[in-house]
Amino acid sequence: MSDFAADLDLIRDAAEAAGRLALAERDAGLKVWSKSGGSPVTSADMAVDQLLKDTLLSARPDHGWLSEETADNADRLSNRRIFVVDPIDGTVAYMKGKPWWCIPIAIVEDGRPVAAVIHAPALGETFTATLGGGASLQGRPITASDTTDLDDASVLADARLMEGPHWIEPWPAMRFEKRNAIAYRMALVAAGAFDAAINLTPKWDWDVCAGCLIVEEAGGRVSDHHGRAWSFNQADPRQNSLVCSAPALHPLIVRRTAPIPLAPR
Repeated sequence: MSDFAADLDLIRDAAEAAGRLALAERDAGLKVWSKSGGSPVTSADMAVDQLLKDTLLSARPDHGWLSEETADNADRLSNRRIFVVDPIDGTVAYMKGKPWWCIPIAIVEDGRPVAAVIHAPALGETFTATLGGGASLQGRPITASDTTDLDDASVLADARLMEGPHWIEPWPAMRFEKRNAIAYRMALVAAGAFDAAINLTPKWDWDVCAGCLIVEEAGGRVSDHHGRAWSFNQADPRQNSLVCSAPALHPLIVRRTAPIPLAPR
């Protein structure tokens, strides 16, 4: 585990430096434009991406690179280990001065994350995990909730989706909330602050890779909505959907979500 601990030290320090840069960039004034799909990107996203790329690849030049703000190419597929990075997850919240944005970084080895950090600079929260080493918030161990019943469970999901008429098996009454960044939602489930996070559309690896390890090391479970485990550093860097929950709730959720057809990718 010593190698994973050194990996964690590297990516935690890099995430914290990236957080300081993101805050400074926003204070200085952002340039904002739209990506081809219409989602916003800022000058800070690009500056943080460059900082992380320079810092991490100079420390581990043999690693591949996958980031939301770097054009992807197939070279990473030949690397046994890669960095998976979202420079700013929750860009809209970041732009609007809301606190629910974060910087998730993971190191993937042979398709699975082995070290992960989710740093939320505006909240002063840093979630970390290493494979087999447990998960922590501010250095203190965290565990997913011990909730065993969906009735009155606290869930990060779109209430309109969950309460719609298209479900074969209706859901019990649950408490729904929203948080902008997908990675931060997963971190909150890992810490037991919420019982589950559900999203039925494809998710990019940079949004969910770090959260996957942190949740699993906290004792939670993560899969697509059919209950299928994830594998990372594939040619298509997306997962079909997200079911992230306390361990006892996972099969109860998947039983209801599994009949829903996979969304097109």
